[in-house]
Amino acid sequence: MLYERLDALRGITKQRLADVRLGPTAENDQGWSERESFAQEYQDRSAELDAAERNLCFGRMDFDDGDRFYIGRLGLRGDDYDRLLVDWRARAAEPFYRATSRERYGATRRRHLHTAGRRVVSLDDDVLDLTVFDRDGVDETHLTGEAALLASLRRGRTGRMGDIVATIQADQDRIIREDPGGILVVEGGPGTGKTVVALHRAAYLLYTYRKQLARRGILVIGPSATFLRYIDQVLPSLGENDVVLATTAALFPGVDAHGTESPEAARLKGDAKMAGVLSKAVAGLRQIPAADIEIRVDGTSYLITPRICDQARAEAAERLDDETGAPLPHNTARRVFITEVVRQLDRQRARDLGVAPGDADDLRELAAEPALRRVLDVLWPEVAPQRLLTQLYQQPSLLDLTDDERAAITRDTPRPWTPADVPLLDELAELLGPLAATEREARLRRADDEAEQADALEYASQLVSQLVADEAIVLPPLETEAFVSWVAGRNIEAGPVGMLAERALEDRSWAYGHVIVDEAQELSAMDWRMVLRRCPARSLTVVGDLAQTSTPGGADSWAQVLDPIAAGRWRTARLTVNYRTPAPVMALAAAFLPPGAEPPLSVRDSSESPWHADGTGELAELVRRESDLIGTGRVAVIAPPARVAETAATLNLACGPDLDAPVAVLTPEQAKGLEFDSVIIVDPAGIEQASPRGRADLYVALTRSTRRLGLITESGG
Repeated sequence: MLYERLDALRGITKQRLADVRLGPTAENDQGWSERESFAQEYQDRSAELDAAERNLCFGRMDFDDGDRFYIGRLGLRGDDYDRLLVDWRARAAEPFYRATSRERYGATRRRHLHTAGRRVVSLDDDVLDLTVFDRDGVDETHLTGEAALLASLRRGRTGRMGDIVATIQADQDRIIREDPGGILVVEGGPGTGKTVVALHRAAYLLYTYRKQLARRGILVIGPSATFLRYIDQVLPSLGENDVVLATTAALFPGVDAHGTESPEAARLKGDAKMAGVLSKAVAGLRQIPAADIEIRVDGTSYLITPRICDQARAEAAERLDDETGAPLPHNTARRVFITEVVRQLDRQRARDLGVAPGDADDLRELAAEPALRRVLDVLWPEVAPQRLLTQLYQQPSLLDLTDDERAAITRDTPRPWTPADVPLLDELAELLGPLAATEREARLRRADDEAEQADALEYASQLVSQLVADEAIVLPPLETEAFVSWVAGRNIEAGPVGMLAERALEDRSWAYGHVIVDEAQELSAMDWRMVLRRCPARSLTVVGDLAQTSTPGGADSWAQVLDPIAAGRWRTARLTVNYRTPAPVMALAAAFLPPGAEPPLSVRDSSESPWHADGTGELAELVRRESDLIGTGRVAVIAPPARVAETAATLNLACGPDLDAPVAVLTPEQAKGLEFDSVIIVDPAGIEQASPRGRADLYVALTRSTRRLGLITESGG
C-alpha cells in the first residue's frame, strides 16, 4: 500500500508539472505560466518522492495502547487522510530514535525493517517492555536493538557517504532536533557520526523551519572538495536540495584559491590580528596633500588645499550607512569625499567669479573632469580587494607587521591565491565596499526586481478578481489581499532546481538561514569572521574534534575561536560513541591523543588487530591482499605528503582521492572526514614529523578504517 501511494503521488506531481497552466497564453502576455512559477515546487517534490523509493519504510513502533505507526523517509497519508507513514523528522517519530527500556515514551517495541527494493528481506525487534514476550509471543531470535546499525557498519564502503535515517541513535537524534538558534558546537572523536548527524540536522531544520530557511538555504562548509563529493548525495537522498556545499576557499566569488604556501604564512594570515592590520592598510589609502594642488578646468583655476581635503575626509568618516548605522566602507565613503571636495571647489569658483554656486548638474560635470579625477584618485583611490591584497603582498611595508611576518607573506610577483588568502579578501571586501560600477549594477537589479514585483502584484490582482467574478473561487474579503500576495509571490520566487546554490555562491553578501561547518577545528580566526558574515543571525551547527586539528591556524579550544565573535551565543553537545573504528584500531590510535584527551568508546570489537610490516617493497602485494580480504569495499593508502607521488607510482595509481576507485593514495589531510574498509599507512613516523601538528595528522590517518589497519614502517625503524 505504501508504494502504491508513493507511485500515485509521483504520478500526480509529474502530471501537474507537465499539464497545469496559470497565467499567460499566446493571447495573454501579461503574466507567467504555472509551469514556470510552480516548476521549483513540483521538481523538488518529484525529487523528494524519487529519493524516497530507496528504503521508503524502515521501522515500526508499537505502543501500550495498541496504537502503532510506521516510520520512513517522508510522510504519507491515504486517500481518506489516515496516516500511512510518519516522516522521520516529525515530532511523532522521536520515540523511534529515543525510546529505551528505561524511558519508553509509551512504546513497547521498535521494529527495524530491512528491505531490498520494495521487498522486506528481514527484520529486527527491539523490545522495550519485556511483558510483550508473554502477551504477543515475540520471537526472541529477532531481539537485537543495535542490529540495524551494526549491519550498516559491516557493509563495504562505496566511496560516498550514505544517510543513517534508519539507524539514528538517541544521542544523535537529540542533536539533530536541537533548536536552530545560536551556535551549536557538536564535539566528538573519530567515527562518532558528527558529519552525518550535521547533515541530517540540515534535513530536519529544512523540514521543521521550511518557511524561514527555504528561500535563504543552508550552507554546508567542508574541509575539501573531495569531502564535499563524498557527502553530496546524503541530503538529496533525504529529499532536500536547498543546501549549498562549499569549502572556505570557495566562499569569495570569482577567486580560485588553489595555491600553496608555507605554514608560517598560513598561520599569520589566519591570525585574528590581520583584521586590524588590513583595516589600517585601508585607512592608509586616504591621503591629505602636503601642499595646495592647482588644476585648471575650461580656463578656471581650482585650488585643492589640505584643509579642503581634511574637512571632506572628516565628513566621509562621520557619514553612517542608512541601513546598518555603521561607518561607510572605503569605496562608498570615497563618493562622499569627492562630493565634499567638488562642492568646496565650486564655492571657490563662485566666490572668485562673483557668480552663484552651480546646481547638481554642474557639480557632476566638474567631478567628471579628467584633471580633477586624476588628483582625487590619488587622494582617495577606488580599489578592489584582489588588487589591494596583491599590492600589499608586493609592498609589505604598508602592513603593520614585524619584519619576519612581512617576509613570510611577501610576493614579488603575483601567484595563485591560497585558501588562507580568501578570508583576507573577504575582510577587505567588507572594509572597501563595492566599486561604483558594481553598485550601479546592483541598483539596476533592485529596480528590475521591484518592477517585476509590481507587475506580478498587478497581474495577480487582475487574475484573482476575474476568478472571483467567474465564481471559480470563493474568498472571504479579509483573505483576498493575502491570496493575491501569495499568487504574486509564486510567480516571482520560483526558479530552476539548483538555482539557489548558483545564486548564493555568486553573491558574497548572501545571508544563509543556517550554516553547518564540518571539521570546524581547522578554521582560522579569519575564516570564522568570513563564515559569520554568511549568517548574520548566528544560526550555526559546528562539528569538529580538537584532537584532529592539523592546520597551522586551527583551533586549540572552541572558546579561543568563538568567544571573540559570538561570546555567550554558543553551546556544546558531545558525541562519545565511536561507531566506525573497531576497538583494537582505536586503542592504537588513542596513544596519539593529546594529554588528557579521552578517546571515544568503540562499540565494535574485532578479531582483526592492526598489522605491521617493514619497508615498502611488498606494498603492491599488501594492497592486493587487503582488497581481496574486504571484497567490494575501499582501500586507502595514506602516506606523508612528500611520499604520496612515490607511493602512487609504486602502485601504478594516480595521486589524490578518487572516491570511485577501489584503492586511493592520499595524504592525511586529503583523508580527513573520509572512511575506508581498510587503511594502509606508509611511514607513520614520516607523517608525524611532516608538520608541527603531525601527531594529529597521524591520529587522523589511524582512525579512517572501518575494518582493517596496517602500518608499513621504514626498514629497521
